[in-house]
Amino acid sequence: MTQPSSARIRCVVFNAALGPLDYKVPAHLDVQPGHVVICPLGPRQILGVVWEADRLPEADVPEAKLRPILGVLPVPPLGAPLRRLIEWCADYYLAPLASVARMALSSTAALQGGSTVTEYRLSGRAPESLPKGRLTPQRAQAMDLLIDQQATIRELAEIAEVSQAVLRGMVTAGLLEAVTVDADRAYPRADPHHAQPALSDAQGAVAARLVAAVKARAFQPFLLDGVTGSGKTETYSEAIAAALEEGRQVLVLLPEIALTQSFLSRFEQRFGSPPVSWHSALKSSERRRAWRAVAQGRAQVVVGARSALFLPFANLGLIVVDEAHEISFKQDDGVRYNARDVAVMRARFEGVPVVLASATPALESLQMAASGRYERLVLPSRFGGAQLPTIRIVDLREDVPERGRWLAPSLVEGLHERLGRGEQSLLFLNRRGFAPLTLCRTCGHRFQCPNCSAWLVEHRLSHRLACHHCGHEVPTPNTCPECGEPDCLVACGPGVERIADEVAQILPEARVALVTSDTLTSAAKAAQFVEQAENKAIDVIVGTQLVTKGFHFPDLTLVGVVDADMGLEGGDLRAAERTYQQVAQVAGRAGRGEKPGEVLIQTRHPEAPVIAALASGDRDAFYEAETEARREAHAPPFGRWAAIIVSSEDEAEARDAARAIGGCAPRLPDVMILGPAPAPLSLLRGRYRYRLLINARRTSEVQKVIRGWLAPLRFPQGVRVAVDIDPYSFV
Repeated sequence: MTQPSSARIRCVVFNAALGPLDYKVPAHLDVQPGHVVICPLGPRQILGVVWEADRLPEADVPEAKLRPILGVLPVPPLGAPLRRLIEWCADYYLAPLASVARMALSSTAALQGGSTVTEYRLSGRAPESLPKGRLTPQRAQAMDLLIDQQATIRELAEIAEVSQAVLRGMVTAGLLEAVTVDADRAYPRADPHHAQPALSDAQGAVAARLVAAVKARAFQPFLLDGVTGSGKTETYSEAIAAALEEGRQVLVLLPEIALTQSFLSRFEQRFGSPPVSWHSALKSSERRRAWRAVAQGRAQVVVGARSALFLPFANLGLIVVDEAHEISFKQDDGVRYNARDVAVMRARFEGVPVVLASATPALESLQMAASGRYERLVLPSRFGGAQLPTIRIVDLREDVPERGRWLAPSLVEGLHERLGRGEQSLLFLNRRGFAPLTLCRTCGHRFQCPNCSAWLVEHRLSHRLACHHCGHEVPTPNTCPECGEPDCLVACGPGVERIADEVAQILPEARVALVTSDTLTSAAKAAQFVEQAENKAIDVIVGTQLVTKGFHFPDLTLVGVVDADMGLEGGDLRAAERTYQQVAQVAGRAGRGEKPGEVLIQTRHPEAPVIAALASGDRDAFYEAETEARREAHAPPFGRWAAIIVSSEDEAEARDAARAIGGCAPRLPDVMILGPAPAPLSLLRGRYRYRLLINARRTSEVQKVIRGWLAPLRFPQGVRVAVDIDPYSFV
């Protein structure tokens, strides 16, 4: 509703240290809840969102002291369902309301209204026409890399890997031409009838149920539980088509940017045009355009990372969370939310169906389906008669790799066979770099990160030692910094780079692709990898968890899991479930075409329950055993976990603050508090860390307990206290 002239309004201002503030509305402005406004704050101006006053704490500022807002930004107001989601997230995850609201306004450029931007592209002028000496090596490089590219000078400079000055010189020389672009130009329209697939009977039944839910326009959570290769994407695409037919918007969440490119291609084949993308690798102009199209209802389908959940959809009709089990849906800093759970809550507030799709659902999702809160839809077999791969356990205690190598003889034999038949193989090891530890064979010195309690990982491709936690890097030295001995450094343990080197040695004629977050650093590189694999320009793929999901390569017939035991180390509460999901997902890459697939799992603990479950293919038995173990431990989904992480650059300060928190811990019959103790990763990014763990019964109001516990405490300025509800990382 519109506020009356000179009305008092309450705003959530974008400063997490401040609570809601009251302002008054000048007579010439009409303001309603959800509007984005410019607020004065001392001598500064700050953005705020107008909120319903009765949903926020009361302010005691006299009317006469209220300052007027300075203006209303030209964007649609944030809708009531999105505001309710923001409130829920702030309450559930114990985060400042302003921090959550800021995620909904993630493109500040989009708030300024319509405009045009100047972009540049190659003009078509032949470089030979330039005067002698004017075609420098930098200009030649730019011309090679900017074919079919159009962007701002700054963005083109990043693509061409040259300075902006080089490109401005190319503009002057006539090699680049300016193009005026409407910043809000429309996206191509998706056609729900473009290329309708022929579904199997099982797919058709599931699709019909999803389509009916979309047309009902009511909240309904679904767990789409289908084996790898069962055609889950094609099935829920029918629900997307139904939403498009009704003029509704659709949100599809994916856990990785690398997956986005493969999905975009499949989407375009089905609907005739690509969807709107939303992820951190987008250019600022692309984010601006996408945000405004979403807010104005012009973006039909958005495919994005977890942050897309907070986009201001004008007419949302369906939410899909693909690979819904993935831990990368959990945000581990800032607002520590789980996108899978927040997606269900957004669907509830919007009154629309939500589909959680996975071949290896999270135990929490399966329990929600068992209790009747989610409707479970099952696709039990692969599409088109394709068979699931055979799985074989390789006991490394008996099938021992050659000295200095990491692949067992039976796996090496399998690689030779596939190469000889012109088929593809995939080797999986979830460890980036060449080796996880480098030490001096003379004095035993180990290279440790100065900012974290972690070893530096050797990356031979870039000749550096790197910390995967804080990003610290140093060149790999020629001598030991401790004893000065030359040529004495030893790489301990394997990373994917080392496995790729081993493959190159045993199969020198094979074309090997290394697939990690270090090599697929952009959406374009991910798309290039997919194209090469689909065109059989790659014989062996060596990769981390990036290759465990979403990819469909029909000629990939062998998957080798190099170290299946690695994920079981470290005491992670979800270690067994995560290992099962990861190995089952990567195993599902094999045999997706007409040729049968085989999976070899290397392990030193074949008797471990998770390894035995993978070998037998008895997923239900594994989940039943894991469920009972969780029930006995009061672990999720039968109990609640939360973590309080205390950090400071001063170790004594962090320890004292953690002890102060532990010293006033509440004593409740349904809440158990462990700690404080140093976190497993006790030094992270230069900050010393202590942790308390809370294990509560499901009926406990754990947020209320923590809020009341921490509220009266005061800490030195250098101390940070963070709360992680439903933690996934325990380091």
